[in-house]
Amino acid sequence: MQTNRFETFIDAIIAIIITVLILKIAQPVNPTLSAIWDLKVFYIAYLISFLTLFNIWYTNHNLFKKIDNIDNNVVWIYGIMTFIISLIPYFTTWVALNIEAIPAETMFGLLFVSINILHILSVKAIYKSNPYNKELQKADKNIYYQLIPEIIIFIGFILTYTIYRPGIYFSCLIAIVMWIFISWSEDNGD
Repeated sequence: MQTNRFETFIDAIIAIIITVLILKIAQPVNPTLSAIWDLKVFYIAYLISFLTLFNIWYTNHNLFKKIDNIDNNVVWIYGIMTFIISLIPYFTTWVALNIEAIPAETMFGLLFVSINILHILSVKAIYKSNPYNKELQKADKNIYYQLIPEIIIFIGFILTYTIYRPGIYFSCLIAIVMWIFISWSEDNGD
């Protein structure tokens, strides 16, 4: 399958999810700075989710510039990932409304763990579907450093279940920053 229509489809889905995500943020009760500050949990949850979606888009954009065709494995992995990322607005709102609730924290963390794993699998599937692409062969690096965000979120799970309820929430923020750094360094050949 040629990538131009597929890439447009994925871009459109990500744009729609970001639109739904911003519409889920509550408006301040009053036009004051303290009312805005009261919504800080929503803003951070939105930031985490937005950065995740942006990073998926950014990585896809740079990856699809290097290839012309993909196989059915790539399409199916992206289909599953699209389903999972479509849940981001729901779980972002849930965790923002229930920052101290372990079930909300857990689902938020599991969502981002699954997105990261599916993203790694999708990139590997693209590499595999283009075995003669010299640019991809140079970019195909070791997977272990791509698991750093997973380790950070795992630490957040430990924190949430032991001493600090919003541990997963904050570990997702740190993990997405690491994921962006890893994606950026891959694209710049570092």
